[in-house]
Order: sequence, then structure tokens, then C-alpha cells
Amino acid sequence: MPRNSGAGYGCPHGDPSMLDSRETPQESRQDMIVRTTQEKLKTSSLTDRQPLSKESLNHALELSVPEKVNNAQWDAPEEALWTTRADGRVRLRIDPSCPQLPYTVHRMFYEALDKYGDLIALGFKRQDKWEHISYSQYYLLARRAAKGFLKQAHSVAILGFNSPEWFFSAVGTVFAGGIVTGIYTTSSPEACQYIAYDCCANVIMVDTQKQLEKILKIWKQLPHLKAVVIYKEPPPNKMANVYTMEEFMELGNEVPEEALDAIIDTQQPNQCCVLVYTSGTTGNPKGVMLSQDNITWTARYGSQAGDIRPAEVQQEVVVSYLPLSHIAAQIYDLWTGIQWGAQVCFAEPDALKGSLVNTLREVEPTSHMGVPRVWVKIMERIQEVAAQSGFIRRKMLLWAMSVTLEQNLTCPGSDLKPFTTRLADYLVLAKVRQALGFAKCQKNFYGAAPMMAETQHFFLGLNIRLYAGYGLSETSGPHFMSSPYNYRLYSSGKLVPGCRVKLVNQDAEGIGEICLWGRTIFMGYLNMEDKTCEAIDEEGWLHTGDAGRLDADGFLYITGRLKELIITAGGENVPPVPIEEAVKMELPIISNAMLIGDQRKFLSMLLTLKCTLDPDTSDQTDNLTEQAVEFCQRVGSRATTVSEIIEKKDEAVYQAIEEGIRRVNMNAAARPYHIQKWAILERDFSISGGELGPTMKLKRLTVLEKYKGIIDSFYQEQKM
Repeated sequence: MPRNSGAGYGCPHGDPSMLDSRETPQESRQDMIVRTTQEKLKTSSLTDRQPLSKESLNHALELSVPEKVNNAQWDAPEEALWTTRADGRVRLRIDPSCPQLPYTVHRMFYEALDKYGDLIALGFKRQDKWEHISYSQYYLLARRAAKGFLKQAHSVAILGFNSPEWFFSAVGTVFAGGIVTGIYTTSSPEACQYIAYDCCANVIMVDTQKQLEKILKIWKQLPHLKAVVIYKEPPPNKMANVYTMEEFMELGNEVPEEALDAIIDTQQPNQCCVLVYTSGTTGNPKGVMLSQDNITWTARYGSQAGDIRPAEVQQEVVVSYLPLSHIAAQIYDLWTGIQWGAQVCFAEPDALKGSLVNTLREVEPTSHMGVPRVWVKIMERIQEVAAQSGFIRRKMLLWAMSVTLEQNLTCPGSDLKPFTTRLADYLVLAKVRQALGFAKCQKNFYGAAPMMAETQHFFLGLNIRLYAGYGLSETSGPHFMSSPYNYRLYSSGKLVPGCRVKLVNQDAEGIGEICLWGRTIFMGYLNMEDKTCEAIDEEGWLHTGDAGRLDADGFLYITGRLKELIITAGGENVPPVPIEEAVKMELPIISNAMLIGDQRKFLSMLLTLKCTLDPDTSDQTDNLTEQAVEFCQRVGSRATTVSEIIEKKDEAVYQAIEEGIRRVNMNAAARPYHIQKWAILERDFSISGGELGPTMKLKRLTVLEKYKGIIDSFYQEQKM
């Protein structure tokens, strides 16, 4: 394995053909941008008490065109393909499959500013009224934030819900030559401390007093932390080194524009600018280092593979609500938005507690992304509304979804729809999509976790095709993408052009470990050389730890995680996910199922039931969902809560679950794949309960530890 190196390169800034083709903006256009920007900034609540002179605006918007790229070789042999140092540099994976010359985040934004300066970049609600920020305003706010960071920060962590401040703080950090890190808003003070300490955060941005309190508790354990900035609420009282956003931005006024320009001019595409921490489902979170090239290349080519359009063709409108500390949301909302001039509208902080649909209706996005759990919650909400509707309306919906699903399954690529399908869409389904806020939505994506066939079929019945992507934090997001032109049901799409894949240690069915190569591949794990060496082999291939297969047309199908593979005491290799999904498909009352059996004599399973959520806390309640109650009624039970079923050991429900598991066992490949024992847990898995990570991934080790007593009882020998 080559050793990492801290040596730098020259100072290339982008593709020379791209630079030569663009003229310096004319004075009349500059005056127009300056005038409109000044007018809008005067009325924006985000920039109150931040007076801007025409001279400073001119200086920011009249940056000289960066010099042409020199002949530096980005694949120079003296650089390694990985590093674990925050100030390290890497050799970029430039070859004939992805020959595009690298460029920086500032270069990407500068190009966007020239093309999209007057377009709306960000939409946000203040006092129930939508306000907007243009790309020229956005750029200027990022520069102001950058000058504030130049005073005291190289590493900036952001602990807050999605907002314009999150965006321009992140971009400003990169402009200042720093590294930005997102922290999940659900993180405990201890989790915040781990990440803030690991990334040596100099400044932490927080949105509310609740988040500020977390940092105040741990500040003494953070030797690098110089300041905290709170931007949505005022601090409860005056505290040393705690600033409001306005105060912090004013600090940057002392920094000349030329000083920031000088920092920008020294930036290189192969330096780290973003840290994304893994969710820690298998141990402590790891800091995934992403380079400027990782960000700019993926924002351009990963999104093109998903058919995201540039604003010259159609301005994409997206709703930002998933955690920006996760790579999927950050690439999709933040960096891709800049690349193509999208309009990004921010949902309310309680989006996942129920307000998301209201935002979707108001904004009407053209593309939308959700983790599978979000799509499941939308499905369950529609099912609940349908169950409470009148007989005729319910039958109409079922008929419309039935004929549409059949058409989409039998002729998935056909634009020629039978009359009954078109009638069903016109009379029923178009109204449902409008009620969801998807009337104008052409592309609906999902990723980060597998999705059940039941959910995909449900949305196909609504004429909503869900496009999968596959990637990791370590691939800067998407390495495979589906789109209207590359779609196959149950697959994760095809390779993003310019990326590579190989499957190693394939079995008889062609399933092997997925290994990836390309410009998306991360720089390394911060300060973790051993973990980096485990992930990246000597040829620069990333070993994902995921198992999958490729069909003849290059579509990828994920079959599970290698680390999740159960090896029974008898030596049988059992992938848990297909069995868990089969149980959930067979029993619509089941919310989560987790297979047990590693080094055990037989397989067992923990089950949770579908429950409603508390609207204030988003925690699961004891009440069953409408779908779960319907299941109970169908099998002869009157239960409406989980506790009723468990405490009374409801015979009808237990018998129905036993029969469902028996049917799953009948379809199993062999007897070692049979589920022999199972138990219903009192509460569904949740983030607050610790069983799910921030992106709703199942934390199997946590579940094994938390429910150890129940699991051990499955395997206790019966005494005579």
C-alpha cells in the first residue's frame, strides 16, 4: 500500500476550454446585479444589520477570471490515492473513463453565478411567508461567512436543521479553505463531542438554544473550539465567544476582499473540504474525507446520471429536509443545487413529524428524494386516509391503483397507456399526487437503505416511479443511479458514467462483494490509517462490504451486507435481509423484523408492530396504525394497541403471525433458513430507542445487546 503524502500541486482551477469560452461580465450586467442584490439584501431577514456598500458588492462580483489551468498532472505518481491527514493531498483517479479536468467548489459556484445569478437559489419561510435568496445574494453571503471564518476557523461543524444559514456557512467554510462537518441534530452531547473533537472544530454553528446547550456541556472537552454561532434563536444570555449570526458576519468585515481572494486562488481540487461522519452502526463514527474534486465531479456527473436538469433547460425545484450531515442530502440539496442552478426550498424542522406534505404542496418540487422510511410513512398515511374514506372513494382508488400497477409492471417502458389506465390517472391518481405535492414531480429518488417490494408496488400504483441510487459516504453519494432512462424495478440503477465496479469472490449466483473505483472515491478516513487500508486496496478500489450482483445490462442489485451475514453453528451462510423482507411482505402488521442466528443452532426473529407516531416527539406510541388494526380485524382480533396483543398474548394475532412465518419457511431454500422462534417487542425500533441510526438504518449490534435477554431465551435448553 503506498504511503500517504502531504505534498501539494500547482494551482489549476478548471477546464481551460471552459474558462476561455467565458467573457468577463459587462459593466451593465454588474450594475444590475449590484442594484438588485442591494435591494433584496435590505429586505432580507437573513441579512439584517449587515450594510453592504456598492464597492464591496462590485469587488465580490467582479472577481477576475481565474487563470487558466496549468499542465499539472493530477495523477502524478508522487501522490498517493489516499491520505488520513486533514491537510493531505491525493492523486485523483483521472483516466480515459473520466478525463474531465478537476476544479474547485469556488470555480463551480463562480460558473453558476455567471449563469444563474438572478435566479432564486434558496427559499425559506419566515412567519408563515416564503422569502427568497438569489444566487448572487447566496454567493455574497457565503463570502461574508468565509471572511468571518478566516478570523478564527479552519474546521467548522454545523449542528442545525436545513436552512440558508447551513448552506452559506458550509460554502463559506470551503471558500475560506476550511473543512465543513455536519452533525446530526438528534445527536447526544457525547456524540457531538466525539465528532467535534475528532474534526478539531474551531467554530460550531447551532440553530437553537437546545443545540447550544449540548455544546456548552462539552465545551471544556473541546480544546480547539474558539467560538459558537447561534443563528435561529438568540442566546439565552450574553456569553463569551458565543455569537449571533449577525455578530459573527460583522467580524469578517475587518478582512479585506483581497485576503479571501488570495485564499481562494491557492485552493486545489485534491484537498479536503468536507467531512461526513458515518452513522456508527458498527462502532465509532468514521470521518470520511471528501475532496473538492469529489464534490464538484459528483455534483455534476452523478446528478446528470439521475437526469437532473440545468436551469437553462428547466430550473429544478427541490425540498430540503433530510439531514445535511448525511452525504445523500448534502450532495443532492447543497452541491448539486449550485452546479445546476436549482431552487432549494427548506422544509420546517418538524418535516418528518408531519409538516413535510404541507411544504411539498406549497413548493411543488420537480424532483424529490426520500429514504425508504419516508416513502413508507407517506404510503401508510395514504392507506389511513383511504381506510377512513367512503366506500365508493376507497373502491375507486383501489381500482385506479390496480390497473395502473398492472400496466407499470407489464409494460414498464411504454409511453402508450391503455384507455383505462389514462382514465384512472385522470379521475383519481392525478388528484392523489397533487394532494401529496407531487403534481409537477418528474423524478422521485430513494437511497441509503433497501426498499421493500410492497412500497415500490404501492407507488407504481400511484404512477410514481421510485428511482434508486447506490453509493456510500465513501463514494461522495451516488456511484450507481436510476433515472427515467435507466430504470429496472428492484435494481439500484447503472454506473454513473466515468465510474467503475467489480464484484470479488462471486458465488455460483454471481453475487460478490461490490468494489468501486472512480472520481467519487473518498480521500480516506480522518486519522484512521488502519480503517482506510481496510477500505481501499493497493490498486485504489474501495471495498464496500456490500454484496450484490450485476445483470447482463449492468443494473446492480444489492443483496445485503457482508458483515450482516449470519453464519450459523452448522456453518450455513444466511443473508438476513431477504428473509426479513419476506416476513414483512407476508405480514403487513410487521414494522421491523430482525433475524438472529449467528453462531446459533437455528434462526430466530425479533418483530415489532406498526404503530402511530407521537406528533410532538415522533416517538412510537402504543397505538396500532390503521393498516395494523385492519390486519387484526381480518384475523379475528379486536386489538388496537401493541400492549393488548402482548399482555393478553392475543391468540388470533399470534396464530396469524405463526402462519405467516410458516409460509415464509416453506419458500426458504433449505431447512437451515427456517425461522424457528420469534417474539414481538413492546416498542417499535426508533432513533431515540437506539435501534435505528440517523438515516433509519438498523443498528444490529445495538439490538442484539438491548434485547439480549429475549434472544438468549430462544436458545435456552429445555430442562427435563
